[in-house]
Amino acid sequence: MNINDKTIQSLAAAIKFREMRHELITSNLANVETPDYKAKVLDFEQALSNAIDADNRNTMNGSNESHFAVGGGGFSMLAPQIYDDPNGDPGLDGNTVDAEKEIVKMNDNEVMYEAAVQLLNKKIALQKYILGSEK
Repeated sequence: MNINDKTIQSLAAAIKFREMRHELITSNLANVETPDYKAKVLDFEQALSNAIDADNRNTMNGSNESHFAVGGGGFSMLAPQIYDDPNGDPGLDGNTVDAEKEIVKMNDNEVMYEAAVQLLNKKIALQKYILGSEK
């Protein structure tokens, strides 16, 4: 049984990136009155999706142990993209932060963070149960 399976890796990565998104949203809110500040967006969902599927899509089967491992990358190369929000509407001072939208994003992110933590806890509890029953 693989203790550190793809589900645990996915949930751990999602939790880490949700924390990063929270910090970015907080930074956007802190700069709501800074002239010419551009709201930032952190996008990790596509990178996470690619990492989850990397083992199935980007790897080659080697028929000999001397073959090189090619492709993959998966979770070891997972990185979010941070960029200026292309949907931001600049105000008179050039600032693109919409405080109401940022608060909604923060609330959504918090719900998803809590869900990922609960799922990770359940997965770990299930593995502990399985390991205990194998004795």
